[in-house]
Parts: sequence; C-alpha cells; structure tokens
Amino acid sequence: QLQFVESGGGLVQPGGSLRLSCAASGFSVNYYAIGWFRQAPGKDREGVSCITSLTSSDRSTYHADSVKGRFTISRDGAKNTVYLQMNSLKPEDTAVYYCAAGYHCSGAPRQYDYWGQGTQVTVSS
Repeated sequence: QLQFVESGGGLVQPGGSLRLSCAASGFSVNYYAIGWFRQAPGKDREGVSCITSLTSSDRSTYHADSVKGRFTISRDGAKNTVYLQMNSLKPEDTAVYYCAAGYHCSGAPRQYDYWGQGTQVTVSS
C-alpha cells in the first residue's frame, strides 16, 4: 500500500523556520516526482515545490514564485523521505501542507496520484 506521512508542522512566528517531512512507504521517492502543495481556508490547493524523479532527464527542483528563495525541497532516498525546508515564514504561508507523488512535476494537483493527509503550518505572532 502506497502511503505518505507528513510531519513537522506547527505554530511559528513570522520570520521563523520549519522543516516538513514526508515519509513514504510502499514505494520509493527516488522514482516519482514529489510535490508539496498547500491549502489555506477558502482557497484552492496550490503547488509550492516539486522535485523530479531521479530517472527524469531534467533532474530539477521547482518552487512557486511566492516561496522562491525561502523554501527548499530535498530528498533522502535512504530514508525514503522528502523534506521542505521553510525559512523566513510569513503569515500568508499559513495553510495545511500536503505532499504528493506523480510522474512529472506540475503545479496541478490532478497530475498527482498519491497524497498524504497533510500537516498544519500556522505563522502568527
């Protein structure tokens, strides 16, 4: 059974940092594109960051303009885990964060087949 478990969310002050983890079981994160999405109350789910599969011809990472320079996505194949390091957090980063697996990086949630349950991130003073 393919499964993701996200962790690392919480309450942080503006300007602070958090590292989200997405631990996979039942498949290898090395061979899928893994994306992080977020959804704030009343808003659509939006793509935040993505890391391509190791088998992709263009091994890359992608970040939404709103988080570029502040968020970093990375992968530890040995731990079968993908991370999202979030620095210089802003109140507008407040959302439930989800990780998802697909075949290609995309900002469209429908392109991903497997989803975690999400972890809440709240940025507030």
